[in-house]
Amino acid sequence: MYKRITLKQGKDEAVRRRHPWVFSGAIMKAEAGITEGDPVDLHTAEGEYLATGHAQSGSIAVKLLRHTAGLLDGNFWKSSLQQAYQHRKSQGLTGNADTSAYRLVFGEGDFLPGLVIDHFAGHLVIQAQSIGMYLSINEIVQALQELYGPDLQTVYSRSADILSKQYDYDATDGFLYGSPVPVEFRENSLRYALDLQGQKTGFFCDQRENRAVAGSYAKGKSVLDVFTYTGGFSLNALAGGASMVTAVDSSKRAIQGFEDNCSLNGISPERYRAVCSDARHFLENTDETYDLIILDPPAFAKHHSDRNKALRGYRSVNASALKRLNKGGILFTFSCSQAIDRQAFQSAVMAAAIENGGNIRLIRHLCQPPDHPVSIFHPEGEYLKGLVLCLDQAIPG
Repeated sequence: MYKRITLKQGKDEAVRRRHPWVFSGAIMKAEAGITEGDPVDLHTAEGEYLATGHAQSGSIAVKLLRHTAGLLDGNFWKSSLQQAYQHRKSQGLTGNADTSAYRLVFGEGDFLPGLVIDHFAGHLVIQAQSIGMYLSINEIVQALQELYGPDLQTVYSRSADILSKQYDYDATDGFLYGSPVPVEFRENSLRYALDLQGQKTGFFCDQRENRAVAGSYAKGKSVLDVFTYTGGFSLNALAGGASMVTAVDSSKRAIQGFEDNCSLNGISPERYRAVCSDARHFLENTDETYDLIILDPPAFAKHHSDRNKALRGYRSVNASALKRLNKGGILFTFSCSQAIDRQAFQSAVMAAAIENGGNIRLIRHLCQPPDHPVSIFHPEGEYLKGLVLCLDQAIPG
């Protein structure tokens, strides 16, 4: 149906196991005229059809979307998005008055590599992470209109930044459906305003459950939330009864978003302090100590080549945080670097604990929620790792 890419002899095993990527080294030949983003059909050296996907440049040559012969047309997008929606519905995330934000599509985890869609109270934000997805975006929006019907208010595309950086591709952002309106949603019963010009899709739904866990530890505690962004962890800590929250982020825009969200929820300014500062500089220079510290940094490693530098960064920032933690205190620490696996992250945090001294217990492992599913065929999709540590209470002797 589409132009053909043929694999080398014996290079079809990963495709048959439904791994969503085909690497350039596995390709024997490609039909003339294929350009980046084109739909292509994948075949074995013997001519057997295997799968259909989007052609790419670079080491990942094809991102696979279907393993049965057929078109990547409106029916395909409608069926795929309906399947993704039903999964969220089965997890109690749709039609939930207390939490109206969730990830509708999580790339490979929903068998749609290169596509991310977040839902915020009837507003959708799309991030096309491949040229093929970007070229399909109008059909995707049409399928979303059918899926949500009159409940859909706007669809906004935030793809230009990632496509320009990864592919040097000239994409534009903006409204694909509806027109600009103020957007407000709820998570864990807390109210948030959405900044469409913020990071990624404007809000990090992946920490929803972990924010609630952190809030359950916060009652009566002094809390430091480092890399707060617009204050998700801070707001849950305040709702959980924290005595005082200090929220730190290097972005003035993010800090303003946190303060606006506090106002939305009727939280008195006397209960929190918003600090615009580089997180590491703050940790290394403050004299204050805290009962609960939350470290949720951006990815320190974008690629495997950054791995060693990232591990040193995780060790350093966690060592600085542990020095600011009161005896008996709790540290929530995270890595969202896909290139850093859970064991490597835990080893970096352990090195920080050794540097700090004292007895430290690991009391919980945390991960991404079910609207960020991991395809069993693509374990690389498990990117979010979290540890909850407890520093022993000093016992009077």
